[in-house]
Formats: sequence, C-alpha cells, structure tokens
Amino acid sequence: LKINRWGLYGRQTKSPAENVVITSKKKVTMVRTDENGKLLVNVSLRDFRRIKANGFVRYSDFGARGDGKTDDMDAIAATHAFANENGLSVKADEGAIYYIGGKNRTAVIRTDTDFGTAEFTIDDSDVRDRNAHIFLVSSGLKPFRPDGISSLKRNQEKIDISLPGTCIVTVTNSNVKRYIRFGPNQNNGSPQTDIFIVDKNGRVDMNAPVIWDFDRITDISALPIDETTLTITGGRFTTIANSAESKYNYYSRGIAIRRSNVVVNGLEHRITGEGDHGAPYGGFINIGDCSYVTVSNTILTGHKTYQTIGSAGVPVAMGSYDISINRALNVSFVNCTQTNDIDDSRYWGILGSNYCKNLVYDSCNLSRFDAHMGVANATIRNSTLGHQGINAIGSGTFTVENSTIYGRNLISLRSDYGSTWQGEFIIRNCVFVPSAGRMNSFSLIGGSYSGQHDFGYTCYMP
Repeated sequence: LKINRWGLYGRQTKSPAENVVITSKKKVTMVRTDENGKLLVNVSLRDFRRIKANGFVRYSDFGARGDGKTDDMDAIAATHAFANENGLSVKADEGAIYYIGGKNRTAVIRTDTDFGTAEFTIDDSDVRDRNAHIFLVSSGLKPFRPDGISSLKRNQEKIDISLPGTCIVTVTNSNVKRYIRFGPNQNNGSPQTDIFIVDKNGRVDMNAPVIWDFDRITDISALPIDETTLTITGGRFTTIANSAESKYNYYSRGIAIRRSNVVVNGLEHRITGEGDHGAPYGGFINIGDCSYVTVSNTILTGHKTYQTIGSAGVPVAMGSYDISINRALNVSFVNCTQTNDIDDSRYWGILGSNYCKNLVYDSCNLSRFDAHMGVANATIRNSTLGHQGINAIGSGTFTVENSTIYGRNLISLRSDYGSTWQGEFIIRNCVFVPSAGRMNSFSLIGGSYSGQHDFGYTCYMP
C-alpha cells in the first residue's frame, strides 16, 4: 500500500471488521455494494481536500439523504470508515432524519462522533441479521494472547507478565462451570470467566480484583486500553420494534461499545411499534470487553415484556433490555432516565449485566439495576429505582445511598443464582417503598437458597 499525494492511507485500504474498501480512483465520490456485500467507497480528490479542510466529515459527504425514507446505512458506514482512516471526527447533518433498514451492515466508530439533533429511525420490521449492531465503537488496538500464564489465585496482586501497556485481561477455565442457573430458565452453567486490568509490569488493579481461583487457564486474551477518550454526543434514536416470534432470539440493533475510555452524552432512544408479541432486545447500549465507560444525560426506554416457554418447560417472562453490560469494568450511568414509567410492570427492567466490576448509577431514574452472573462492587447513589428494583449476586462492596427504591425488596439477591453475596452491603439515607406501595408483605433483603442445588460456587449471605 502506498500513501498517495492526497494523504489517503493507500489506494485500496481494507478493513475486514468494517467490510469496507476505500479507493481514490475516480473523480466522483460514490458508495456502492459489491455482490458479496462489501462496501466499496471511492473518494474524489476534490472532496477529500474539502473534507480535510473542514476537519470533520458529515454523513451527507458520502450520500446520506436524511429524508427519513431512503436507507442511509451504507452512507453512514462509509462515512465512519473514511473518518477512521483519516483521524477525522464525524458530525450528523442538522435536521436530518436517517432511516436505517434491515440490511446487514455495521458502522464502526473509532473517532469522536456528534449525532447532534439528528434523528435516526431503526426499522426492525425486516432484519437480515438480528445480531448485527448498527454502530460498533471499536478500538484500533488489537487483542493478543499473553504467554506463560497457566494459573491464577483469587485476589492475586501481581502476575508474572510483561505487557506493552495497561490491558484488560480476560481469562477462562472451560473445565469449571459457574452460575449453574436454577428455576424456569435453568441451564448447565457457564465456563469460569474473569476480567481484570493489568498494568505493563503485571500489577493487577485491586479495585477490580481476580474473583476466582484458576487452577488451569484454557483461554486468555489481553486488550490494550486506549489512553484517549472517545466521545459520542447527541442523537435522537427511535427503534421500530420487531414483531418476530416471542422466543429468546435477542436483537442487537443498537450501539455496541467494545473500546475503553468512552463517554456517551445526551443520547435519546425511544421505541415504537411494540405489539402483542416480539423477540427481546439485548441492549440498545451494549457495553462489553472494555473499561472506563460513562453514559450521561441520556434518555432510554424500557421494552415491553413478552412471554415464552423457558428451558424448564414452563411459561416465563422474557428479559428485554435497553442497557446490557457484559464483561466490563468501571461503567457509570450519570443522570440517566427513561421515557416510560419506571413503575409500569408491562415493561421489563431496563438493565441486565454479567461478569462486571465497579458498576455505578448516579442521579438516575431507572426501572432496574441487575447483575445476573455476578458483579464485583457496585454503587447506587442519588437515584430512584422502579418496579424491578435492585437485583444482584456477586462480591465486594455494594453501596446504596441517598436513593429511593420501589422494588419488591430493598435489595433482591437472585435466588436463581443462589442469592449469594460474598462481601458487604452498605445502605444509608434511603427510602424503600415496597412495590410502589402496592403490597404490605416484603423483605428488606430478599433471597433464598434450599441447599439442594449446585450453583458451581459456595453461596454466601452479605
């Protein structure tokens, strides 16, 4: 590849993750798709100079109409691919309404993005790939497999390893099963997994310690942490909900964050078109395999609850989320609210999480906090929690302060995972209104364990 006289990084630069090829062969800027679904983007010399002079790129630079009717997804993906290669920020066009249909295309974000007051209509009525995110916030740094680590101990402070910089390390022992779920959604558990931060000298960040003993490690990866902060601002998103069969076929049609040091500020997400059935959603904001993410001043929406048959052969209500966090550390939600009533039980609780550490709600008004397969350390402060309240299992310190809780319990320890908390609860200056005042039988700390089921770990009361 050659750096041409215009400054483009190669005349045919390929990005496999984006499935995009950018060229500068022709005099006209154009975006098209080949027979294999690859996005072919050509940037004219004139347009390249103009965009570089502006210092940012707009979706209209690559043909987005913003008329609310034309599918602009290819233009949006092309814009971000060009911005990523040239280190440019992206700005949506003021007043635009971008329609995003059901094609299998993901826009990869690696630079600051300002959605502004633009609207985005995500039509899920006919989706080709329900697992394809609309936006993927990604790091340019690549994960790698560290050598020489064969075992770990709980709360181990130092690992005999040398890294290029501070990394998120994920380890798995597939020979050990944890979180063997009990009840209507019973399962056989998941491989023992942990995620933590290690500096270049092998020192583990003890604010997010190793929580398991690993006698053997069957898989390990390290992902360098980006030192700069990537910022995403604004945007008015509306999802036209799917009407698929009500089964556990989760839709991932939102913004996936897979990069550390990200701030999302001032975003809004609404939902329309929910009928009497539909498949669930795995989080419009879907955060995973990263650290230091803050979502602030953001408005989200709870999803309608649908029924299905669980793995035990009995009817269950399906969880459907607008926020999902998996294998992530140091994630905060600050001054976030939702559009529907947090005490309306027709809508599922807004958040679900697994394998996380150091989760924070601060000044939020949301229907639920939930840690399915464990959280190590969590804080809820200055917030109001609605009908599904606080649900968790895990370890470390769970602090709830200056908050109002409308759930069935002040804190519900999930009995389907053994109602276990290996650590402390600190609760101060809180108001508890059981089921928003609709019931007079309640527990401050709810949970149960019969002793007759093996969850894959020892269960503890806080």
